[in-house]
Amino acid sequence: MNIPEVGFNHAKTANSEIEVIDLEMLYQRKDSLDHNPALPHRVNFYLMIHIEEGEGAHLIDFVNYPYESGSYIFVQKNQVHAFDLNRHPKGKVLLFTQAFIDQAVTNMRLPGFTPTHLDYAYQPVFTPDPDTLSSSEKLFAEIGKELVHQETNPLIVMFLFSSLSLILHRVMPENHNDRLNKDQLGKFTRFVALIETDFHRTRDATYYAERLHTTYKTLNQICKLATNQTAKQLIDAYTILEAKRRLVLDGLPTQQLAYQLGFEDASNFVKYFKKHTLLTPARFRKQFDGS
Repeated sequence: MNIPEVGFNHAKTANSEIEVIDLEMLYQRKDSLDHNPALPHRVNFYLMIHIEEGEGAHLIDFVNYPYESGSYIFVQKNQVHAFDLNRHPKGKVLLFTQAFIDQAVTNMRLPGFTPTHLDYAYQPVFTPDPDTLSSSEKLFAEIGKELVHQETNPLIVMFLFSSLSLILHRVMPENHNDRLNKDQLGKFTRFVALIETDFHRTRDATYYAERLHTTYKTLNQICKLATNQTAKQLIDAYTILEAKRRLVLDGLPTQQLAYQLGFEDASNFVKYFKKHTLLTPARFRKQFDGS
């Protein structure tokens, strides 16, 4: 099974970088889409899904995360995910691009409002308390109204979006990024970006520390503050995640995939993958190809 790669539909949004759709609309138009939203697909934008009524599980990077009425589900750019359409939950989906986040950060001039506030990689599903839920639903609805307003104002959309994100962020379970000062947060963000581009070259944490002009010890301290994991653990976690994505996405032979990921040979890759997942690559892929 090849996983489709889904891009943001700028033609549909008149080149806006943000869109709100109703889950009911997704059910109705799923047959006309070029991919099945109920099957794993990779997105090049962000999603904030709000479940107004219903329960089920949302697949994100091969893990099923349960949700309930009131839940928010956060999907990151480049993640593989699938909607649980069989249960027909009611709710809305906010889709937005990296360009929208960049515009919001620039225009809002809020020092605390950065893309990392949207990085819920370790807590992708969250159900806020009743008061926060009420406020967030009103803001969510206002974003939808402003986007279809005859004289829609991008700045109003950004203010509403910023308010929604900050209100949710304030009451979320402990966000480790809050422990980092501005300099540490900058280094951590650059480290994650470096892993994404260089993980196939090396899994040596010292290399990344040198690229960031810091020491291995300092990088490790920042990573532990941010995620409770070491720099090496984060490198390995990303390598395994990308291996899983490519195993299912590209369907490559193990030897070719091992080479792409920077392993000397297939046997080393198989040992590495099995050490971290307790499964061989072939066994993992079989779980998602329907065989």
